[in-house]
Amino acid sequence: MAIPVKLNVFEGPLDLLLHLIDKNKIDIYDIPIVEITDQYMEYIRGMEKEDLGVMSEFMVMAATLIDIKCRMLLPKEVNEEGEEEDPRAELVARLLEYKTYKYMSYELKDRMDDAVGVFYKKASIPDEVMEYREPVDPQALLEGLTIEKLNSIYQSIIRRQENKIDPIRSKFGKIEKEEVSLSDKMLEMKEYAATHRKFSFRQLLTAQDSRIQVIVTFLSILELMKMGHIQVEQDHLFDDIQVQVVTDPETWKNLTEFADE
Repeated sequence: MAIPVKLNVFEGPLDLLLHLIDKNKIDIYDIPIVEITDQYMEYIRGMEKEDLGVMSEFMVMAATLIDIKCRMLLPKEVNEEGEEEDPRAELVARLLEYKTYKYMSYELKDRMDDAVGVFYKKASIPDEVMEYREPVDPQALLEGLTIEKLNSIYQSIIRRQENKIDPIRSKFGKIEKEEVSLSDKMLEMKEYAATHRKFSFRQLLTAQDSRIQVIVTFLSILELMKMGHIQVEQDHLFDDIQVQVVTDPETWKNLTEFADE
């Protein structure tokens, strides 16, 4: 019995096969290949006057179905693991993949239809609101930061600096006083903050070359906190302190007022 279907209903041979499987309420993992092949061939016979380019795709699938039908009549092949191979396995995999993409296309189309009536409002925040900066409370910034914690971090940094010292080469050369001003270090921190908006306090101190550099860097961090340019946070006791830059370093001013200190 012929199946009354039209070519333009289906987008390809896999779409037609899915239609036949759904129409006959067939388990896609256990396709009765003889029945489906007969129905598929009945549809092909109604395509004689259709475009040959389109028809060729359906003819390839027809040949595939006939090949599977013939292999189903022969003794089943056994793979290397000793398991019997199902000639329909490859076709089932292709159908499942096609079905997945088909339903995904439906989902995308529904989302596209829903988005047709959606309009987005452009930002209209007043300039004075955009320029507002919340007042900084130094006490709130330093809350939970005790002298014991700072001393513990300082001692760990000093120990790391000492571990870098070569016990032999450190005895050579002459001792010179290293001049490090707080104002210079503040300007150096400004340049560092321009490229590091969030960084580790411990790593910053570890990167210093000497003990005096560590001390002055530590003081510059405290001053920048007091001025509201940076914030610090620590998740747990004795954890590393994370430094967050909260203002644009280009706006930092009065960094040289410590020159005489």
